[in-house]
Amino acid sequence: MNISSGRSRARPTVVALLACALAVAGTVAVLTNTATAQTTAVLAAAAAVEDEGADCAVPALPDAGSLPTNAKLPDPFTRIDGTRISTIADWRCRREEIKKQAEKYVYGTKPAPPANVTGTVSSTNITVNVTDNGRSASFSASVSLPSGTGPFPVVVVYGGFADTATIRAAGAAVINYDPYSVGKEGTGRANKQGAFYTLYGSTSTTGLLQAWGWGVSRIIDVIAKSNGSILRADATGVTGCSRFGKGAFVAGVFDQRIALTMPIESGSAGVPIFRGIPGEGAQSLSSAYGEQPWLGDAFGSFTSAPGRLPVDTHEMVAMVAPRGLFIMDNPHIANLGPKSGSVAALGGAEVYKALGAGSNITYWSDVANGNHCANRPEWTTPLQQNIRKFLLKTGNDPGSIRIASKALGNLAEWRTWTTPTLTGGGGPTTPPPTGEPTTPPPTGEPTTPPPAGGSCSASITPGTVWGDRYNTSVTVTGSSTWTVTVAITAPQRVSTTWSGTFAWSGGGNTMTVRPNGSGNTFGFTTMTNGNSSARPRITSCTAS
Repeated sequence: MNISSGRSRARPTVVALLACALAVAGTVAVLTNTATAQTTAVLAAAAAVEDEGADCAVPALPDAGSLPTNAKLPDPFTRIDGTRISTIADWRCRREEIKKQAEKYVYGTKPAPPANVTGTVSSTNITVNVTDNGRSASFSASVSLPSGTGPFPVVVVYGGFADTATIRAAGAAVINYDPYSVGKEGTGRANKQGAFYTLYGSTSTTGLLQAWGWGVSRIIDVIAKSNGSILRADATGVTGCSRFGKGAFVAGVFDQRIALTMPIESGSAGVPIFRGIPGEGAQSLSSAYGEQPWLGDAFGSFTSAPGRLPVDTHEMVAMVAPRGLFIMDNPHIANLGPKSGSVAALGGAEVYKALGAGSNITYWSDVANGNHCANRPEWTTPLQQNIRKFLLKTGNDPGSIRIASKALGNLAEWRTWTTPTLTGGGGPTTPPPTGEPTTPPPTGEPTTPPPAGGSCSASITPGTVWGDRYNTSVTVTGSSTWTVTVAITAPQRVSTTWSGTFAWSGGGNTMTVRPNGSGNTFGFTTMTNGNSSARPRITSCTAS
């Protein structure tokens, strides 16, 4: 990640992070990218499922009335039981704990994926039909394609408020999503309306932001079940401004299939830390809670006491990690809480850094135009870069932190925790993608190639094959402590890994795997990148 001095047209502004005493216990919050380009590419991949940690056991959460007060930001690296995570693999279940807390105390529950989702995708429209718990609901959204030949990556734009011209010019399609079709504003908390509440009840305690994000998830479901000729489900972004920026942020937080999340000027109930809003003069928490049922009903217990929240939005930022995140903010409107927004970004970026994905987050408030929800020239280039990196997979520009000096928050004032060095780098431990293959598995592949070293051997089992990627699993026998080396044929690249500790060399064409406590079988997904015939080869297995 690059942290640079920001200079707007209106006046010079400086991102003086070193000079602003962002130090905690001798550590300065200057975020650097410690991952190699190959590791970053792997970490940038969106997940194949909505919630990778759904199988994690989360302790029972206390009622709001019994929570202690903590004026500082909670430690994202400390589990509910008080222990700290130590490996990258630990983050999957720690993230699930944060998710459950965010649902219970802030946004309301996002239901598990529905029993049945169907729909259609065309060059101009997408329809979504959902059946769950014996109830059905439908909604639709318009589609606008860029020039060229699909399938295209896609950005879901809440209410049309975004720089759609730049998005399309960069090569991504736009879905113009009307969130009010899923959760209407102007209704009381006991009479919520829209497709989400048709399914889950008008008195559901889930707020609109979570309901809107649920709608984005169902759009992704439909794209994933389409024939893939128009839009790509594995290259999806989401954006929106103001209240729709709040919604876009929450959508990216809770659906790990979203590769790029881009909230714009989201304000209270969006990116800014809840604990910072009262002292900044931003829209008060009680105002944001009462203006519309954006937040879950349970948040009413915290509007005047955010210090009792066991979570804060820096941890929601962290929940997006290691996927792409581009936060756009406006330093000229105090009501939007930009200083608290910068603290949330800096705090969440500590998790990005610990995961080796520090270059995957951008926060940008260094802009000259103070109008709310304006398309700003300062954001055009980073918008293009993020689309290329996370949706098109044709770039690897590092993220930037550019904070206007008038809205620069001090993370050191808000935390007592330090950032650990997590072991086991090389990519997140994620389950293999699910879904029907679009092409049959290759024939003639050896299922038990025997290259060996020491007293172990490793065998390959081909897995599901899609049009642009395929799965591979490897089983090791003869030893419980081993090192397996796998050769990947360029231009193919590994995008997702699970059940092992992975490292890369040789420009990303040699993968070294060691056990991580998950047993003697590991797996990975490989992007074909135009070479659909090559398959990984085991070059050695050494017992240790």
